[in-house]
Amino acid sequence: MPSTASSSSLLPVDRTLAVVLAVLLVAAAGVAAYARLADAQENYARGIVYAGIRAAVQLAAVSALIGWVVKHEAALLGFVVLMFSVASRTAGRRITRDRTWWWAFVPVGAGSLPVVAVLVAAGLVPIDGVALIPVAGILIGGGLTATVLGGRRALEELAGRAGEVEAAMALGFSDRDARMEIARPAASGALVPGLDQTRTVGLVTLPGAFVGMLLGGASPVSAGAVQLFVLIALMAVQAVSVAVVLELVARGHITRPAPA
Repeated sequence: MPSTASSSSLLPVDRTLAVVLAVLLVAAAGVAAYARLADAQENYARGIVYAGIRAAVQLAAVSALIGWVVKHEAALLGFVVLMFSVASRTAGRRITRDRTWWWAFVPVGAGSLPVVAVLVAAGLVPIDGVALIPVAGILIGGGLTATVLGGRRALEELAGRAGEVEAAMALGFSDRDARMEIARPAASGALVPGLDQTRTVGLVTLPGAFVGMLLGGASPVSAGAVQLFVLIALMAVQAVSVAVVLELVARGHITRPAPA
């Protein structure tokens, strides 16, 4: 019986896939609703549905445009800037609802953009859409995740341990140093997902870059080398992003509105 997918395709793009995706999305939202998963900023049942629908629309648009973008250098660089802008705004609005959210551009950019620039300058990633867009997307996405986790945990820790911050200041610590002592351990936890992914790669997980290259016909050795490159670059991006967002929180540049 003929296969519904080509040898180079992981999933058949047909009605069955659409139905399975819809069922999974509804199931995820249903579990979140049943467990009342929410925080002060978001109801995650609604968030899951919105994120799934938005992802479908955005991927459809990108799929339609990507072939043109990779053939025009100005459009390619503009797309990278768009990715960075969306990631930074998303990170900022995840961390805080007040006007200090725009500071998220700093840790996301400080972590991802220099690494992308070094890779391009070294010739490891050519200015070619087929290579630059996915690599930049992975690294900017890593900066986004690290910034959100580090910033949120730092602010939550400072809010919950405000008395300890005041006590440290009473002992002669500066505002920055007092906040840093309390927030640093919590913010550092943002590095745990990346560390665990790197430690278990090949044993627990086979990440997307590795699988994608294998499906594209690359040898296992080449696929492994690219995946190692991605994982180590991500750790560099995330370490810088967490350090920078922690510093911004400690200096009071990123804050949260006081509870009413």
